Amino acid sequence: MIDVLQRLIEALRNELQQYGEMLVLLDQQQELVMRRASDDLLQSVADVQAHCSVLQQARWHREQCQHAVAGALQISEDATFAEMCPRLPSDYQPLVMALVQENNELLVRVQQRSRQNHVLLSRSVEMMQRLINTLCPGGNGPVYSPDGNLSPTVLPACALYEAVG
Repeated sequence: MIDVLQRLIEALRNELQQYGEMLVLLDQQQELVMRRASDDLLQSVADVQAHCSVLQQARWHREQCQHAVAGALQISEDATFAEMCPRLPSDYQPLVMALVQENNELLVRVQQRSRQNHVLLSRSVEMMQRLINTLCPGGNGPVYSPDGNLSPTVLPACALYEAVG
């Protein structure tokens, strides 16, 4: 029992570390948007996407360890931490509950920062689209899909001399 519990604790710590690293990447990305560092921003988007895979792997590993502990406790594999913690050895309960709470709090922060960055990036793209439409008139305004997202617009092919004069 203690071995599987130790693996779960290590998996929770790893997941916490991965959320922390994702938060750092998202903070850096937000800074790049604010500085309008477009070249670095492209790399930042790739870094965030790559770290999403690392984070998913850490979450999957933690879930496997969680299932193993549930099995050792002879409860449902799908048991939540709220169901598992009271059945853990009393020495381990505070540590596991603290790690779960920290993971949940960091996950909320990562989700908030992701939404903020999404809004910032969307606004940047909208501003660039307006600039392009100003330079090359004749395109239609922004079109929104039924779910409220901005649909990509196809730019008309116009020659430079037509736009200038």
